[in-house]
Amino acid sequence: MTLLARLASPAQFGGRRAGLLIERNVLVYRRTWMVIVSGFFEPLFYLLSIGLGLGALIGAVPFGGQEVPYTVFVAPALMASSAMNGAIYDSTMNVFYKLREARTYDAILATPIGVGDVALGEIGWALIRGATYATMFLLVMFVLGFVQSPLAILALPAAILIGFAFAGVGMAATTFMRTWQDMDMVQMVILPLFLFSATFYPLDTYPDGVRLLVQMTPLYHGVDLIRSLTTGIVGPGIFVHIAYLAIMGLVGLAITSRRLERLLLK
Repeated sequence: MTLLARLASPAQFGGRRAGLLIERNVLVYRRTWMVIVSGFFEPLFYLLSIGLGLGALIGAVPFGGQEVPYTVFVAPALMASSAMNGAIYDSTMNVFYKLREARTYDAILATPIGVGDVALGEIGWALIRGATYATMFLLVMFVLGFVQSPLAILALPAAILIGFAFAGVGMAATTFMRTWQDMDMVQMVILPLFLFSATFYPLDTYPDGVRLLVQMTPLYHGVDLIRSLTTGIVGPGIFVHIAYLAIMGLVGLAITSRRLERLLLK
């Protein structure tokens, strides 16, 4: 039996009814769209300040055995971070409010919707938010000339995969939180990932022990995946990145389904 099967049976993952939760979120955010759009600006400002500002001073940096402009190196990393931000914020703070404060899911479960539908629906919405950020960011990269390969079109599904990984784990972690203060732990994890996942520096600049730690982090796999696609420097390691992120998301989804069942159906 696989790890995923041990964590949750297939029936727990819900079905088409999950789309109703996504539709609900669309209706809720229809009048507060600035809340979603605002999450796109942080990595964009980093790109404009660090990428364009320092990029003129740094010049080219090594990646995949080649030299690439620093702006081309940093931009895909910030795109991956943008996808992570969109997914993690929606799957943590928003889910926590609905779960602990508003008790939204208690009312939802009075309908034919089950816990598996809730897990799929909320993670699906987090994916849409992360994909929205990534799409806008990729458009900016095209306009500024930071894309060097037609494979960059595949950066969008790659960003969705990153969002799936972080949304699954983020929502799973949220089910264990009891107070708003626990949300501080999310920032304690996200900020170091953002700064030290080969986002701004080539992997070779890290000491050997730190380099191994960086390569184990999920955002590094997302950064390297998108960077490979936008530069066209693609190697067999890309399949490791895809497998890592897919497994991370599936395990998070399974844990979320199990935890919601314990919390909401007890």
